[in-house]
Amino acid sequence: MYLRTFAPESSVDLDRSQDPKELYFIGRVFDDSWLRAADEDPTKIVVPIQIGVIGGTGLESIPGFTLKTHLDIDTPWGKPASPISILEHPSPTSGQPIPVAFLARHGVNHQHNPSEVPSQANIAALRKIGVRVIIAFSAAGSLQEEVKPRDFVVPDQVIDRTKARPSTFFDGGFVLHTPFADPYDEQVREVVLKCGHSLEGEGIVLHDKGTVICIEGPAFSTRAESRLYRSWGGTVINMSTLPEAKLAKEAEIGYANILMSTDYDCWHDSGDVTVEMVMGHMKANAENARRFIGAVLDELSKDENADLRSGKHLEGQRKFGISTKEEGRSTAVLDKLDWLFPGYFTADHQQQQ
Repeated sequence: MYLRTFAPESSVDLDRSQDPKELYFIGRVFDDSWLRAADEDPTKIVVPIQIGVIGGTGLESIPGFTLKTHLDIDTPWGKPASPISILEHPSPTSGQPIPVAFLARHGVNHQHNPSEVPSQANIAALRKIGVRVIIAFSAAGSLQEEVKPRDFVVPDQVIDRTKARPSTFFDGGFVLHTPFADPYDEQVREVVLKCGHSLEGEGIVLHDKGTVICIEGPAFSTRAESRLYRSWGGTVINMSTLPEAKLAKEAEIGYANILMSTDYDCWHDSGDVTVEMVMGHMKANAENARRFIGAVLDELSKDENADLRSGKHLEGQRKFGISTKEEGRSTAVLDKLDWLFPGYFTADHQQQQ
């Protein structure tokens, strides 16, 4: 990728099919000092945007953050669900601007149902611009009496009940097995929990662990399913966590969920779950959600969390999990992976050619 400047409030287009010898843009997001010469490493963005937020469009308005521009990115896995909004926030310790990327999981008009969310493209696009920490926000139904509507849950485990969603970058002749015993990054969770607990008593009720059951959707659970998930020890149920968390793990991105309970799932005698019920609680609790995420981003922006933002504790992990022999690796898949992990597998690729 090469560079071209653009107005801070404009929308920019990143087309991966463009000749890399052409002047490419990732340009004037914040100020001219962030520009680099066009003959520098074409795989690097001007300044890495290390923090990402995935959530609903209402969260674009986060206290203390200013919208600077939008990035429209094309990846080898297609386009993300929405353009990536770039927000700016001064570091609480240094005062220097910290960029944050926001992506609307279901699209700006909520046009992607849970089975249609382009999670591969979403995660790939965020990694490509430098994101190494993702805070993912979504609604969830409660499976336990003590988790009331409008409570927040920061889960530490997940059970996968999805059926039809691509959940890996490594397929089609290139096999990699990623450890997933602990689906969430514990260091990122600690930051989220610290911020959540600091807001308790100010309208936020926090549950600092739990198991999320991720179902395929778009239909809600049957009553029998809901009771089954409760018997498994499920805390909340949603349709958004997977394959997002798996792909983030593959992409060496520290990932944590903030889930807001919007209802008791249908095991409860409070009545059937409806979209109106879910949206009502989401709107009523929107300000708390924005304050929570704002506090987390504020904490991540501190100088003491610079290493966490950069993902140093995760860097290079995917280099060592390849099962496919070099002579059997698909060159087409290698080309895609080199877009996502520049230089990771290039040497092997060149040897084959």
